Amino acid sequence: MLADEVDYVLGVDTHRDEHVVAVVTAPAGIVVAGSAASASTRGYRELLRLAERHAPGRRAWAIEGTGSYGAGFARFLAGRGEVVLELSRTPRAERRLRGKDDRLDAVRTARAALASELLALPRAGEQREALRLLLVARRSAVDVRREALTQLRAVIVTAPERLRRQLRGLPEGRLLDRCSRLRRTTAAADELATRLVLRSLAQRVRAATVEAAELEREISAHVQSLAPALLDEPGVGPIVAAQLIVAWSHRGRLRSEACFARLAGVAPVPASSGQTQRQRLSRGGDRQLNRALHTIVLHRRLHDPNTREYIARRIAEGKSRRDATRLLKRYVARHLFRLLEQQEPLMA
Repeated sequence: MLADEVDYVLGVDTHRDEHVVAVVTAPAGIVVAGSAASASTRGYRELLRLAERHAPGRRAWAIEGTGSYGAGFARFLAGRGEVVLELSRTPRAERRLRGKDDRLDAVRTARAALASELLALPRAGEQREALRLLLVARRSAVDVRREALTQLRAVIVTAPERLRRQLRGLPEGRLLDRCSRLRRTTAAADELATRLVLRSLAQRVRAATVEAAELEREISAHVQSLAPALLDEPGVGPIVAAQLIVAWSHRGRLRSEACFARLAGVAPVPASSGQTQRQRLSRGGDRQLNRALHTIVLHRRLHDPNTREYIARRIAEGKSRRDATRLLKRYVARHLFRLLEQQEPLMA
């Protein structure tokens, strides 16, 4: 536990323009100081001086949002030899019950770090940060493509009959070709507007498709450089592998495979009641990492004979299909964490 290793924990609530810090003692969690400073180098220096005055000796910084608003502050502290730990956001239900403001959030973050068994170092490495940014951009391009395609099909449903008859039932490729070539005519105003909208949406779908493909090629090149062995695993493609690398980051960020499973939202949680004895998967952690593991398991259930045999054996033992899948996700998390740990020499 963190309380056994430090004398003070500094909880940091991060924002775009300002960071708020609360200094609490370990293990009691008593608040001894607090302050706010701008999210700039000057503000970072002020907060570090606050720590030197009120938290001498062994201390650790618990920061929410080290991958977003807290990234600059985490790099500043790490560069000066400070111990920095990454915490997930406080659950909304707890904020509703206990109130919310920046100072309370900072105190809550520090006390959560003292009580938590899931503590991670911030992500590190230029290539890993590049991979994270590429994933963000590709996800946005895919979302734009999906939304534009959905809107295009919805416009066709309400289009004038002559236009709807030409476009309805076409496969996606031919539909985009036909819509991108639509021109203005002497038709009524509603058909003119429909033609313009369909052409605009088709061009947007094509542009987003090209952008997503270009970003995926760049992601694949980074994955090949960082952890090529991941791509040999069933169900692991470049996008899934990139998400695994970004969440894991580097050796030492997570102290065990159990922490990785908790981060991925696949750690077993008791869910028993009365005479029912069962477990479920935790619903916290990194949801993108959880999605990556879910994608792997779905692929293996469909295409991997060993996985199908494993699920059939578990069901024969009396497990439900959902419980068998839960066990499989936990196994996959353990296996991939160990594989990533072995890849560290290649990922220096």
